[in-house]
Amino acid sequence: MHAGSFLRERRIAVNCTRAEFPRILVHELFHFVWLRLGNPRRLSYEALLQNETAAGARGELGWSAEWRKQALQAGDAVRRGRRWREYCCESFCDTAAWLYSAVTSHPEFTLAGRFRDGRRAWFQKALANRELPV
Repeated sequence: MHAGSFLRERRIAVNCTRAEFPRILVHELFHFVWLRLGNPRRLSYEALLQNETAAGARGELGWSAEWRKQALQAGDAVRRGRRWREYCCESFCDTAAWLYSAVTSHPEFTLAGRFRDGRRAWFQKALANRELPV
């Protein structure tokens, strides 16, 4: 583990290399955004992930989402159980880190380009001209 967010304490603990710091910090900051994003936008992001799953998307934009995605079982998205919700949160934070950390390539960026494009468009629409709810 490189870092952890303590949402109730409004605190982040980071223990990573200098090279990993931008990506890890953005990921952790976006845990606070996810918490305050609101149900309509969270559900919209979940729908994006459900569509990716239905289209056979493999890979992710960070290991924290990747291993959760690999652990999903059939029906998890439909039931919206804990595994699915944790995957959605980690995917959101990893995607934000990919978009906003200025890290252009990383071995953990394994999601296909067409799905990256969809996520970029979702972030642009969902967060356009809005203050981030941190």
